[in-house]
Amino acid sequence: MPSAALFGISAVLGFVLWGIIAWQFIWPALSKRPRADALRPILLLHGFRFVGLAFVIPGVASAQLPAAFAQSAAYGDLAASILALLAIAALGSRLEPALIWAFNLVGTADLLYAFYQGNRVSLALAPGLLGATYFLPTVLVPLLLITHVVVFRLMLRTNIAVPSRTQQRAA
Repeated sequence: MPSAALFGISAVLGFVLWGIIAWQFIWPALSKRPRADALRPILLLHGFRFVGLAFVIPGVASAQLPAAFAQSAAYGDLAASILALLAIAALGSRLEPALIWAFNLVGTADLLYAFYQGNRVSLALAPGLLGATYFLPTVLVPLLLITHVVVFRLMLRTNIAVPSRTQQRAA
């Protein structure tokens, strides 16, 4: 089977499986929590997006991996990671909504732009250029995009009136 087909199948199955997990486990577990408590695990997950820097580390990805894709994906992920960490620090403060929106918009745009760049440079025709980073767009990116959708849902809902764990501990 051609590499492009294997890459496509891997990415689609990543979305299908993470979608099922989000629908059956992630959303039910987070939807009843106060927004700050629901956002914390997702923001922590996205804090690990610094692993996208692997796209620009020699020997991890091929030296022939187009820079247009590698650099934008790597540094976009780093920006999303930093914004996620700042948003965690801001939970419960006046800055919380602005930092969460900034994280979610930048993080989502970064992933969608990486798909665009990957398509523009025909990455699916030579997925071997990804080297060890092959698992980022096929396994991790689907999870990250799906959790961005969860964050959008959490931010657009009215906050439920249950005190957060932090507020409960303070009482």
